[in-house]
Amino acid sequence: MLLAIGFSAKAQDIKFGVKAGLNVATLTGESGNDVKSRTGFHAGVVAEFKVTQHFSIQPELLYSEQGDKEKGFSYADGYYLDYTATTKLDYINLPVLAKYYIIEGFSIEAGPQVGFLVNSKVEGQISGEANGTIDSDIKSQVKSVDFGLVGGLAYDFPKGLFFQARYNAGISKVNQGYGKAKNGVMQFSVGYKF
Repeated sequence: MLLAIGFSAKAQDIKFGVKAGLNVATLTGESGNDVKSRTGFHAGVVAEFKVTQHFSIQPELLYSEQGDKEKGFSYADGYYLDYTATTKLDYINLPVLAKYYIIEGFSIEAGPQVGFLVNSKVEGQISGEANGTIDSDIKSQVKSVDFGLVGGLAYDFPKGLFFQARYNAGISKVNQGYGKAKNGVMQFSVGYKF
């Protein structure tokens, strides 16, 4: 329905653009070990459909690197092992944002997002009583579709350059059948609308 409203806008009120930026991602709901953020990037395309002077609809199509880093220990096959591991969950995300312009150029934005998993790996190092590397595909353990809510701020300059800061809060569990981890991603973007 939101897209239909946007498409009904006048042709001169539609802008298309590109954007890219920094991700600071975690898996919320994890416990027990030392969990830290995974730093990655996102990049993609945007369209803004102006509905009124102050209100727009902005769908986006983004590649987004998500996941987290973890440090801990375990006991396996008679050995105590220390490990550091990076969970790499990469998605094609489709947020659809409602934007409200508080003043000229400055807006708040919020809306739903669906993400489709395109990469799922754990990579890292094992040390202690045994040494080695971790390189595992975890596709069978991770849901292929992720749902979330997006909220943030944006500033659009008159010539097309824009900046955004937003938080993507996962509302569906990442794991298949067990665990409580959800995606949480802080994004800082720069882009250009034509």
